Amino acid sequence: MKAVYRANRTRAKIHGTAERPRLSVNFSNLHITAQIIDDDKKVTLAYATTVGKKLSGTKTEKAAVIGKEIAEKAKAAKVKKVVFD
Repeated sequence: MKAVYRANRTRAKIHGTAERPRLSVNFSNLHITAQIIDDDKKVTLAYATTVGKKLSGTKTEKAAVIGKEIAEKAKAAKVKKVVFD
């Protein structure tokens, strides 16, 4: 529960715009999810996850794969700068 309160406090201060959308990264015990969000329009611009993919290796290796994938999708969505959540 404490993590939820901390995340809400952080999101109250950080706001993604069209120029600098918010990059939200979530780590669970098994999976990694990253998404780029425009809070003004309330829309997700890019999304990458390990759920449903048969990736092997450590979480660090999985994070590298997701990082590359979200970067490619961000380029396709013409996002150059983000604010990290």
